[in-house]
Amino acid sequence: MALSTDEFLNQVRDAAPITAVFDYDGTLWPGDAGSGFMDWSFRTALLSLEKIAGLRDRHTRYHAGEVDEVTICGEMVQVYAGLREEDVRASARAYFEAKVEPHLFPTMVDLVRNLKQSGVQVWAVSSTSNWVIEEGVRALGIAPDRVLAACVASEAGYVTDTLQDVPSDERKAGALLRMGIPAPDVVFGNSIHDAAMLAIAKRPFAVNPTPALLAFAEERGWPVYYPVSQTYGSTEKTASLAGSV
Repeated sequence: MALSTDEFLNQVRDAAPITAVFDYDGTLWPGDAGSGFMDWSFRTALLSLEKIAGLRDRHTRYHAGEVDEVTICGEMVQVYAGLREEDVRASARAYFEAKVEPHLFPTMVDLVRNLKQSGVQVWAVSSTSNWVIEEGVRALGIAPDRVLAACVASEAGYVTDTLQDVPSDERKAGALLRMGIPAPDVVFGNSIHDAAMLAIAKRPFAVNPTPALLAFAEERGWPVYYPVSQTYGSTEKTASLAGSV
């Protein structure tokens, strides 16, 4: 049975975390920023028509099961090779402000902020591009050096196609291990691609889980929580989290 907001926050508080790890897409907001930024890049002509056509074909094959998760997530950052990193980051910032920020889960946003204010070390781990994730969590007080996301190298201010990391599935747990976090106190994720990362947590929380993760979580007795999706900062009353963690 899913936790109520109060039950969820109480369990996080009772965990007394020192380290907290959040997936991004589906966990802090209800959409997919990776695909969203790809579409944004198409509409704003950030990418050439040739690159747009190629990536659309690859994405179609991904949804058909012909391209795996790690490969497509890597290609979705490699496709920006040759562009100025400053331009890509500016586009990611505009995309986040227009398409993601209005739909963040209020409870999860407040939770992140309260954890930060309590001195908890908060990390964001995602297979979406680091440009989008870094912009997305900046307002939550999560610094870029606490973001582990799909990324490529840059040289002389330009994006290259040299892939540096794609944290998905077991790679999410591996990325945390490389940062010296083999067993984070609390982890929040929504997808089966977060399962390995959730499994290493002292207290895992399946937030807004996909059907595959829900089944996985139920088998293991993990807490499940469904945050309310609404515009953050709206006049609709939301649960107060003051002193909750």
